[in-house]
Amino acid sequence: MSPSKDREAAELFAVLYPGLAGWCRRLVDDDGTAHEVASEAFARLWLRWSSVEEPRGFLYVTAANLVRDHWRRTDRERRALRRAGTEAALARQQEGAETAVPVRLVVQSMPERLRTVVLLYNFADLPVRDIASLTKRKEGTIRGDLHAAREYLRAVLGERCDHTR
Repeated sequence: MSPSKDREAAELFAVLYPGLAGWCRRLVDDDGTAHEVASEAFARLWLRWSSVEEPRGFLYVTAANLVRDHWRRTDRERRALRRAGTEAALARQQEGAETAVPVRLVVQSMPERLRTVVLLYNFADLPVRDIASLTKRKEGTIRGDLHAAREYLRAVLGERCDHTR
């Protein structure tokens, strides 16, 4: 990268990293993992720096994918622990995280097309227009997916989850 591109990248990092790391923290409930995810998203941005038109959107979509991979890996580890007969170790590992887990697990269990729009809309605070652009889908489709996601949350959680803007 040229010196001006290096400076631009450093400024972007200074502006966007704290928010991205905080967003990841809410999703994974662990500071270390959140910072790893945010850092990896930036590393992937640097690799594609010249071809990315919307860095903020790229970062949040990449982080959402990395978080999804983290959840999948965590789920595989849990299943392996259960198979090995270490339920007690799993319970100790989960102590203290009960309050944040249910909603996160429900979001994790959503179909990918719903989960992606929920993460980008509710957690990354991206408007429908930007989500449509990033996912290459129509705004009406995104609104429909958000509605379906709210209905999914209502059905699973049994409460009113109306977070419209």
